[in-house]
Amino acid sequence: MWRDESVTWQVAHRPLGGLWELLGQVDAVHGLYYLLMHAVFAVTGDGGDPGPGGLWALRLPSVAATALTAAGVAAVAHRLAGTPRDGGGAGRSRGPERPDRAALLAGVGYAVLPPVQMYAQEGRSYALVAAAVVWATYLMLRERWAAYAVVLVLGCWLHEFAVLALPAHAFAAWRSRGWRLAAGAVVAALLPLALVSARQAQQQLGWLGRPGWQDWAAYAVVAAAALLLARGAARELLRVALPLTLLPPGLLLAVSLVHPWYVDRYVLYALAGLALLAGARLATARGWWVWPLVAVLLVPAGFWSAWLRTPESRKDDARAVAAAVGELARPGDAVLFLPSRRREWLLSSPEVYGSLRDLALSRTPAASRSLQGVERTPQEIRSALLDPAVDRVVALLDPVGQPMDGYPAEAVKRQTLVSSFDLCSVTDVRGARVALFARPGDCP
Repeated sequence: MWRDESVTWQVAHRPLGGLWELLGQVDAVHGLYYLLMHAVFAVTGDGGDPGPGGLWALRLPSVAATALTAAGVAAVAHRLAGTPRDGGGAGRSRGPERPDRAALLAGVGYAVLPPVQMYAQEGRSYALVAAAVVWATYLMLRERWAAYAVVLVLGCWLHEFAVLALPAHAFAAWRSRGWRLAAGAVVAALLPLALVSARQAQQQLGWLGRPGWQDWAAYAVVAAAALLLARGAARELLRVALPLTLLPPGLLLAVSLVHPWYVDRYVLYALAGLALLAGARLATARGWWVWPLVAVLLVPAGFWSAWLRTPESRKDDARAVAAAVGELARPGDAVLFLPSRRREWLLSSPEVYGSLRDLALSRTPAASRSLQGVERTPQEIRSALLDPAVDRVVALLDPVGQPMDGYPAEAVKRQTLVSSFDLCSVTDVRGARVALFARPGDCP
């Protein structure tokens, strides 16, 4: 369980009143997802323990949503491939495109994409957002405008960047008055969340920088693959799949040149368009070389898929950090987080965190209606560390090489530890270091 999942865990376990107060301050963009997970944990009765059973409950909605998305991709592919006996419809192609094969290949193709598998096994909202967008796409093709609006609003309230599916859908449906009314309803329903989250944007996304060359290169690879697969495809398929693949990430990348908001998982659903193009192309492929080529491409995908199922695929491992602290610390030891946002590593392990004294904490996350709590002033932190009663400090730090926060409180923590304590030991954990400091001459 890495730190983003830890946020889901500890926030969704708050009482509903406390959860509502938090969303007024931060993370409103994930509010509906937290409410859903609150209900999931209430039904599963996990007992507040993120052990194997608790992690099962944490990730089950994402697994189910990914299965639902793959089914939706298959349904859209079947609709777009069409056959003469389909009897018409907004998404029917003019030629017999073997819709059953196209549907199967597109749905399986979506499911085996490594980024899809990554977020299928993660306790965050992105798999659910993808399910909403894909099924909204299917409802668009069926011209079920009321249902379309409801499902897409649900996706936007799970994460507001789902609204970027609207310009992609416009390519297939802009002539329809029903779609224009439904799109207007989606924007109107999203507006309250957008206004609240706009006030939280700096706190929510302040950690992001402008897109790097890796982001642009990844987008270029996906775009090139989509354009290659689109060659010779039916017009109806192109009007749905190509904009869905290119526009949401492309628009978010362009906006991020001014306001850095781009993270690939925010537009995970765009990969459904790539799967639609791949399924249609494979369904009509000719030549003996096609399937050996697919098999060759699946080999690196298989290794990637296996790696995604290891702790090394995530930035850190909150449960492993908590276990390391539990082995090192004595009850009553002081604990210090450098930087303060790494408090998240222990918030989902109250059995470990509760036995320690958090020297820098002024107000708890629940009391301060925040994610990681509010810390004391630099002077108060220094005084707390210099208290003679503090003889051991367990410090949780980022890995070597990570930039150190320049805030005064963080500088005081580092300086006081170096000047007044000896470093006794450092334990490297996935994405973290757990260090033990003691008064000079008192290291065990």
